[in-house]
Amino acid sequence: MHSVTGAVRMILRLEGLAALAVSVAVYAYWGQHGWGFFALLFLVPDVSLLGYLRGPRVGAAVYNLAHTYVVPAVLGIAGVLWLGPFFAIALIWSAHIGLDRMLGYGLKLPTAFQTTHLGPIGRALTE
Repeated sequence: MHSVTGAVRMILRLEGLAALAVSVAVYAYWGQHGWGFFALLFLVPDVSLLGYLRGPRVGAAVYNLAHTYVVPAVLGIAGVLWLGPFFAIALIWSAHIGLDRMLGYGLKLPTAFQTTHLGPIGRALTE
């Protein structure tokens, strides 16, 4: 398995921090929904972890679908065009992904939950 290391890994984690900060700032500025709504939906993408009940290949595919910026970007565009809660949901979703990336939780490889594009996660794998 090859994953990014060193300065590239740090840049990707800082990119996650930027996505988190921008998403939260725009959510706060936009002000259409309260922080209770934010808190309620913030961890919803992690429901995708249930995909691992079907094995690492299915789990990685489901997790990655819920943890890529593509889906919230499309939802955000829909929110701009049709309003409703879509834009707020997209901001919350991208904030979640940003936090995960900042913490080093990358997109999963189909071999195991601990193997990601940002390197292995977990104490036993990183020591």
